[in-house]
Amino acid sequence: MASGESGTGGHDRAALDEIDLAGELMIAASASRAERLAAEQIDEVLLARHRAPGPAGDEDERGSGS
Repeated sequence: MASGESGTGGHDRAALDEIDLAGELMIAASASRAERLAAEQIDEVLLARHRAPGPAGDEDERGSGS
């Protein structure tokens, strides 16, 4: 039984999106020389995903070769 085909597919998608965002924040934090990311840096990481152009109708903007 594939979870993407069940009635909870939307929950799976939301969880995967949250995991992806957490990963992007971890990458940004590891690249930073500071002990913590500033609020502006966090906003930049999280908002960059919404600014990235994707194919029309494609909700998944992560598919750019990663």
